[in-house]
Amino acid sequence: MNLTKEVRKYIDDLFSDVGKSQQLFDLKLELVTNMHERIKDYKKQGMSDEEALMEAKASIGDLSGLVEDMREHGQNQAKQEVYSSMTNRISTGGIVISVMLILFGLMMTLSMNFIVPGPAKSGTSIFIVVGGAILTYSLLARETSKRYAMDRLRAGLYALSTGIILFAIFVGVTSGLATKELFIAFSSSAFFVVVGVGLLVLLVLTEQVNRKK
Repeated sequence: MNLTKEVRKYIDDLFSDVGKSQQLFDLKLELVTNMHERIKDYKKQGMSDEEALMEAKASIGDLSGLVEDMREHGQNQAKQEVYSSMTNRISTGGIVISVMLILFGLMMTLSMNFIVPGPAKSGTSIFIVVGGAILTYSLLARETSKRYAMDRLRAGLYALSTGIILFAIFVGVTSGLATKELFIAFSSSAFFVVVGVGLLVLLVLTEQVNRKK
């Protein structure tokens, strides 16, 4: 039995006649996560997959009231737009700030390249690292016409992996310029590259939610 598909199908069937919206997408994701946690607890008690799934369905209770609330919300275009606009407003602010940080880092690094000799001239590129991480989160946590916004925690983890990879590049370039040694540049950044790429691969391989509308 594929528990992931069974849980997703159960939740999808409950809300099959409810109009699609970002709020419904977030709610279904929360319910799926909750059911998986319950199934995990029941399996620890020695239950089979089938038994754990049945117990999880029973323990989650009657969701008819919640379904009705979401049905009304789905029919109310104004409420949907308010919910989406609040999420996208935060995302837009993040995008603006990240672009400013990236541009500032680039401009300062280029200007310092002509003013300050030595490795210190690459220090200001740390702003690019921070900006890149914020930009990743803001883009993933943003609802578009084709995709729902990603779960904030998962978007944060993607941003963290991006930030670590960019920081690895920053450390490698800085140490390389300081020592003039290619080996030191690679070795100093290797740990961060492995952690960042490892986290990114883990997130990609464990992606189970289809965000397409």
